[in-house]
Amino acid sequence: MAAKTQDVQLQDMIGSSAGEIYNYLNVNGESSFSKMKKELDLKGNFADLGLGWLAREDKVEISKKGASVNVRLK
Repeated sequence: MAAKTQDVQLQDMIGSSAGEIYNYLNVNGESSFSKMKKELDLKGNFADLGLGWLAREDKVEISKKGASVNVRLK
């Protein structure tokens, strides 16, 4: 049962990160992923996981400009 609780907590944290990213993009518009990640100060891989969540839900467009990865809402 403890493992299932941890899975739910982890999923909640990823969902929360996705919400933070969505709100950031909604307010600020298109942003480089590195800038957004730094400004949101998401710990560990939660910025990556949250962005993946939004990409899976088809909420964001991700593009590469030179060495920079840019993200914007669809």
